[in-house]
Parts: sequence; C-alpha cells; structure tokens
Amino acid sequence: MSKSEYLKLADAIAAEIADGALKPGDRLPPQRSFAYERKIAVSTASRVYAELLRRGHVVGEVGRGTFIAGEARRGVAAPGEPRGIRIDLEFNYPLLPDQTALIAKSLEGLEKSEALDAALRQATSVGTPAVRSVAAEHLSQGAWSVSPEQLVFTGNGRQSIAAALAAVVPAGGRCGVEALTYPFIKGIAARLGIALVPLAMDKDGVQPDAVQKAHREAHLSAIYVQPAVHNPLGMTMPPTRRTDLVRVVEKLDLPIIEDNVYGFLDSEPPLAAIAPESCIAIDSLSKKVAPGLALGFIVPPQRLRESVRTSVRSGGWTASGFALAAAERLMNEGVVAELSRLKRLDARARQKLAADRLSAFEIQANEKSYHLWLTLPAHWRSQTFVAAAARRDIALTPSTTFAVTPGHAPNAVRLALASPAMDQLDTGLRTLAAMLNAREDDFDWTE
Repeated sequence: MSKSEYLKLADAIAAEIADGALKPGDRLPPQRSFAYERKIAVSTASRVYAELLRRGHVVGEVGRGTFIAGEARRGVAAPGEPRGIRIDLEFNYPLLPDQTALIAKSLEGLEKSEALDAALRQATSVGTPAVRSVAAEHLSQGAWSVSPEQLVFTGNGRQSIAAALAAVVPAGGRCGVEALTYPFIKGIAARLGIALVPLAMDKDGVQPDAVQKAHREAHLSAIYVQPAVHNPLGMTMPPTRRTDLVRVVEKLDLPIIEDNVYGFLDSEPPLAAIAPESCIAIDSLSKKVAPGLALGFIVPPQRLRESVRTSVRSGGWTASGFALAAAERLMNEGVVAELSRLKRLDARARQKLAADRLSAFEIQANEKSYHLWLTLPAHWRSQTFVAAAARRDIALTPSTTFAVTPGHAPNAVRLALASPAMDQLDTGLRTLAAMLNAREDDFDWTE
C-alpha cells in the first residue's frame, strides 16, 4: 500500500470518528483483525493506527487495546483557565508591581472625545499607517527589519497563530510541530481541521532531519516552531541549528509559522531575519504588557500578506480599534520597550530563585525564561504530582498538556514562574522541593 493510501485509510477512520459512527471509548479491533477486515498487510494496519495515535484520535492502553479518544470529536481540549488558586505556577502572566501606573500615564487623553471617537471606529486587519509604522519599529531587532507594509494585526497571539495556520495549511492538511509544544496550537488545529505531526527535538530544538522525515511520510503544508524561549522547554535555538533548519525548510518549500511571543526575553533575532521569504512571524503584547491589553502581530512574507489578511477577516480575528490606539501610544512612548526590559530582569531573578530552591532536582531552564521544565523523580508520576500540588494550593501543568502525541509525554511538569509575587513563588518552590523528596505514597498518607 502506498503512503497516500494508508493516509487515506486513516482519514476514513477519522471521518467515522467525526461523524459519530465511532464514539469516544469505542475499542478498535486488534491490528491483525483490522488488517484482515480491510484486506491489507499487518504492517500497513500498524501505520494506520500510528497515524491515528499521532493525530490524537485514539489512545493505546497497554494490555487492553486501542480506543477512540474521549475528546476526539471536538479536538484536543484547551488548557483550563486560571482558577484563583493561591500559588499559580500554571499560567505565565508577568505583571510588575508598578506597571499599571506606567501604562495609565501613557494612555492619558485616550478617553477624550476626539481620541476616543477615532479609537472606537471599526478597525481593519492592517490598522492605520501610524500604528503600522510604530509597530514595525517596535518589532524590528538586530538583523531583522520589519516593513510597515508587511504588518497584519489580530486581537491576540492565539488569533495570529490561527490566522497564519488557516492561510497556509488547507483543511485536512498537516502541519509539523515540535513534539512538545504550545498547548493551544492543538485546539486551534483541531478546529481548523488540520492534523499536527510531531517533530523530534533535542537540546537545540526541532531537528532538521525530523522535518525531512515528516514531510516525506506525511506531506506537510507548513511547520510551526518556537525558536526563542520555547514553551514549555525554555531553550532558544542556537544560530547553527537555525541555519540548518532554514536550509531544509527552504529546500522543501515549506512556510514556517514562527511563534516569537516570548522572544522579547531573549536577544536572538527571529528566524525571519535569515529566511524572510519563508517565515510568518507571530508576536503579541500579552506577555510584554498585560493579558488584558492584547494585540497580535503577524509579519508574513509579501507573497502571503493578502492570504493572511483574508484569513484574519474570515476568521473574525481583526483587532479592535481601541486596542490598536492603546498599543500605538504604548509603543510610541517607549512603555512596551521599558516593560520588556524590566521583565527580562524579573525573569532572571525568578529563574535564579527557582534554580536555588530546586538545585537537587533535574530541571531544564533558560535563565532568560519565565518557565522551566522539571523532570520528576521515578517515584512520582506527572499527573499525580500535579494533583498532589493542587491539594497544597499550587497549580502546575503536567507534561501531557504539551505533548502532541497522546501517550508520549515525558514524566515531567512545567513551572510557570511569572504570576506569583516573589514571596509566594519562594513558598511554592520550597513546598514542591519537599514534595519531590517525599515518596508519592508517603505524601498521600500525610493528607
């Protein structure tokens, strides 16, 4: 059976799941029986099942079989929302103590009739010449120079990702993503009818050979990567890996959707600096400024600009005029740049504290990042550790949230360091260290 035929068979099973003919919890036949029923080789049946697993349509349970995933009809569930838990190490919302006053000063006068009248008018996907000009200057860094005419605006970073995906990956198409990735990409792709193909990673990020292999086997339409301050692993892709990755992607003629939302914490310019015709760069203000003042930026190659604009309009993802007006002031007066500078210092201080408190354990961290990856001792399991921490009023994120392939998540958790006050963060880290030193069964007995 050819590659396209086994993928067509996987597509047919996926369609049965979407239509409800196969329901969550239904057990698929053993691969040998499936092969006999479909008159295909057992090795081909294995490839079909592997493809369904990779898409998240099924889950495998050792000794029991393969079952339709419980959330298959609606795609991968998005992570939850903040729950008001006392020490939030689940969501990264970097808010500095004095930043509200700084923002308020910059926005003085926006409430006056003339300014407010302009801000409340219907906005377009490209904003105004003034906001394009200041945004292009704000985004440009090092060797990367953004032209005002390239820019497209959305309501936030997630909408920018959705618009970029919809612009370059057709419904039913496949997009390569890092094996551990930003969780919301899974829900976005599911709602757009796009299958995500995991790309193998190492300490430097996604492996170029993995892109070649995935494209050969699954015919990708694009890849989505986070080269700077990767979420959840924190690493920044070094220059050599960037060059190698770009070389491979350009040879395959694949667009790169580059998520640079955390890039302000690092000094490395985007991939778009070395591959301007291949990269659709994504950024936003939610981390730099505040989640309640969101604005998304898309910097596509000129050849894709109209496709991206069309995608933004058809998706209903156009930014509001008020957000554009507020962002223009904050960028023009240097507030965004100053907050970014202060948050870089804040992230380093928090990483230093975490490194001190968790020095006895295996962590993967970037001193410039607002999060770290904690590999758990063998006597703890990721989900159990998260549940145990919640009973101590500490919110964490299990590795399964970030894994593209169900059942292939490492035994680890992500700690988001940005939200708690420093004293709360210290308390939370000390509590986690004590938990890590206790055995899971011992810990449960102390409840």
